[in-house]
Amino acid sequence: MIAAFSIAPAATDPDGGVADAVAEAVRIVRESGLPNETNAMFTNIEGEWDEVMGVIKRCVDALAARSPRVSLVIKADIRPGHTGQLTAKVERVERALGD
Repeated sequence: MIAAFSIAPAATDPDGGVADAVAEAVRIVRESGLPNETNAMFTNIEGEWDEVMGVIKRCVDALAARSPRVSLVIKADIRPGHTGQLTAKVERVERALGD
């Protein structure tokens, strides 16, 4: 499965942002060893259901330790038997654009 998720605490950094908390979540994702990428709006992670959801839960727990409220949005593509789709999906679109 691929999950795209966005997470942020309700309480902000001293400058009014959430970058430090989001960086903490991204660090958890990267340390998981699962294929992942982060863009301006979401972090994408690929793996088996329990692995991916476990990483997302660790991110929620980390942010909940620093804020009384956490916002989480998840979109998932659940396709058993397929791996490497984090990059393969983009490659298919790029090929189509090249035609």
